[in-house]
Amino acid sequence: MAAYSAVDAARLAAAALVDTLDVALAVPDTEVVVSLAGDLDDAIDAEAIAARLARTTVIGQVGDTLGDRLHRAHVDAAEVVDGGAVMQVGMDTPQLTVTLLTSGFDALGVHDAALGLAADGGWWGLGVVGARGAQTLPSVQMSQPDTGARTLDALRADGSTVALLDSLSDVDHPADVPEVAKKCAPTSAFATTAAELRSAVRP
Repeated sequence: MAAYSAVDAARLAAAALVDTLDVALAVPDTEVVVSLAGDLDDAIDAEAIAARLARTTVIGQVGDTLGDRLHRAHVDAAEVVDGGAVMQVGMDTPQLTVTLLTSGFDALGVHDAALGLAADGGWWGLGVVGARGAQTLPSVQMSQPDTGARTLDALRADGSTVALLDSLSDVDHPADVPEVAKKCAPTSAFATTAAELRSAVRP
């Protein structure tokens, strides 16, 4: 499979973000907090993204490492929701559903944390209450084949009980796109964009 061009990759990333925001905004009785880095003015599909962000609370990303930024996002989001439950997700699992996000919040009713592991060894989502347990994230080496397992171990070592959510495949490489697109709703931005790009390279 040929690699996508930079523009194609940007289109897919924008579509994944749109879908993720749509799902998050559809979860009942929740407030969506977006930890954002960079300037959206020049982004592909900036208007659609901005329309969705207008319905969220946007905070800046802070920290030198990914673990630092994840931890700080939990702390800042917990302040927005007054110490309540926060389900933190990225934008690389556009097949995310309202049901799956809700299952994370439900799990926090009986556990200290909810962790959704990714098929590549990482994790796609982490739920905690009042940022408890998120302070372990800077100590975990991110973007490694065992990041998910290390995160689980760190949470448990900190004394947290952890509910494991359904695993998802995330989009890290071009070969991941067709697999994930099949699991998205056919009319979703990601599935539609992936189909358009696939059609464009057919002879």
